[in-house]
Amino acid sequence: MTADRTAAPGAAIRVNGVECPIPADPRVSLLDLLRETLNLHGTKKGCNQGACGACTVLVDGERILSCLSLAIQHAGRSVTTIEGLASEEGLHPLQQAFIEHDGFQCGYCTPGQICSAVGMAAELQRGVPSHVTRDLAHENVAPTHDEIRERMSGNLCRCGAHNGIIAAIQDTYAEAAE
Repeated sequence: MTADRTAAPGAAIRVNGVECPIPADPRVSLLDLLRETLNLHGTKKGCNQGACGACTVLVDGERILSCLSLAIQHAGRSVTTIEGLASEEGLHPLQQAFIEHDGFQCGYCTPGQICSAVGMAAELQRGVPSHVTRDLAHENVAPTHDEIRERMSGNLCRCGAHNGIIAAIQDTYAEAAE
């Protein structure tokens, strides 16, 4: 007898607030579900091996690399892509900060950078330490320049917008830490 690796009939994943069926093929990555099935092209396919961060999305508020994750793994969970961050009132504050700080040039890495930074901010609020965190006993971790650089090191920018990216993140989340 072989194990059934398919999602239960009717299994769904919530993407940007909308219920979507899980693909019948259990080999479909979350990235391919988003781009090829749901036509959410904001999430980028960069290296397709987890090295660049262009495919970063939020699953239940935590950042993941969608190219390394199977869609079936997220049945019953909530996925937020770059398209789901803005609200009817306007852009997410970090999206606006990227514009104000020129945090993009070609823009290819921008969706992954923004989703990653939103997830990173939640980690800071929960007090999750990084390699450069100085005070491990403190409940909140301050979004210092070094802390942000360390935490965002998995998201690559190849065209030179790195300084604007860090400035946008620091500007957006510095107030939250105070």
